[in-house]
Amino acid sequence: MATLTATIARVAAGQRAAVARAADLVTDALRAGGVVQAFGTGHSEGLALEIAGRAGGLVPTNRIALRDLVLYGGAPVDLLDPTLERDPTVAHRLWELAPVRPPDVFVIASNSGINGAVVEFASLVKRHGHGLVAIVSAEHSARMPSRHPDGHRLADFADVLLDNGAPYGDATLPLPGGGAVGAVSSITAALLAQQVVVEVVARLLAAGETPPVYLSANVPHGDAHNSELEARYAGRLRRGT
Repeated sequence: MATLTATIARVAAGQRAAVARAADLVTDALRAGGVVQAFGTGHSEGLALEIAGRAGGLVPTNRIALRDLVLYGGAPVDLLDPTLERDPTVAHRLWELAPVRPPDVFVIASNSGINGAVVEFASLVKRHGHGLVAIVSAEHSARMPSRHPDGHRLADFADVLLDNGAPYGDATLPLPGGGAVGAVSSITAALLAQQVVVEVVARLLAAGETPPVYLSANVPHGDAHNSELEARYAGRLRRGT
């Protein structure tokens, strides 16, 4: 617990400047009518869930996932092999299926930042002129060779890089016989996502603007409030399953 608490404190304090830059990027996109497109694979998909469609979060947010290939692209379910995230070619099909518009901004998470699908997707984001916030473990990514054929990592394409503070291998507590337990990247990535959201909302409020924020669906009038805001972005917000 002490290790986790220390890591959270270090990330919260050490990433303040980068969080502020990420918030500026997101705020500018929202003011231009953009949506935050969130993407991650494996456990980093939790980052997209943290951003898109949760209480207290921004309404103009969309979640992109590998399962979109099945849900929206008609691919067979058995395509969703655990190693699919290593295949850079799937990024192009994901891009074709995503409801992306020019003012949108992207947040992509990958603890290692080396897998082909994530790296190639990030390259497409930049090729199409979008802003990109990347969340990685700087330590882990630096110690691993890229699995992308061009040798790039997710961090190479980021306009803003947020370090989730996870150690090499993600887990924090070494075991006597080797290995470790206590992975932290999901926790610290969620922390960074919430910090960015809070900073975006603060900027909008300071400018006299009403931030488009979700209420919990489990409070009175929550559904009506959320549906009214979502209607402004019809066809652009997917929540998936």
